[in-house]
Amino acid sequence: MSIHRSAATGLRTVATFEALKGFLVMAAGVGLLSVLHQDVQQAAESVVRRLHLDPARYYPRAFIEAATALTDTHLWLLACAAFAYAIARGVEAYGLWRARAWGEWLAILSGALYLPIEIYALVNRPTALKAALLLVTVGIVAYVGYVRLARRCASRLSRSSSARLSNGDRCTNVGGLPQG
Repeated sequence: MSIHRSAATGLRTVATFEALKGFLVMAAGVGLLSVLHQDVQQAAESVVRRLHLDPARYYPRAFIEAATALTDTHLWLLACAAFAYAIARGVEAYGLWRARAWGEWLAILSGALYLPIEIYALVNRPTALKAALLLVTVGIVAYVGYVRLARRCASRLSRSSSARLSNGDRCTNVGGLPQG
């Protein structure tokens, strides 16, 4: 079934965002592997200095302290988790870019999984960044869910001459997507 141009553009925008997230996490995984067999604390201190952060402040200090506890095994596990996440984001981005139903469902489910975590983080320590992240996640889940519903409804309308769904509700042209 063809997809309306505006819906395809929106899905491709979300796909680009998801691919970018995957790329950034993959780069972080490569960065983790680059400090294998090295003094991780020294590398963390170097990153803090390079970013011109005050090592006495909470987050830079926590970053350096966390780095001191990392072993090569931990680095491998974190890098593997980063690569798995990046692959998942890439698969989702491909499915959304190609307007596949499974890609839309994957985006809805993976986005919905983040919601409780983001809400918890926002309630515990509210910041503008956490609120923005929550709004972006809700927006993506709502938009992709809307497109999925509209496409499903359009598909049912094209198959039914009476335009009645199995549950008895009438299906209107949700979202202006073509009905055929």
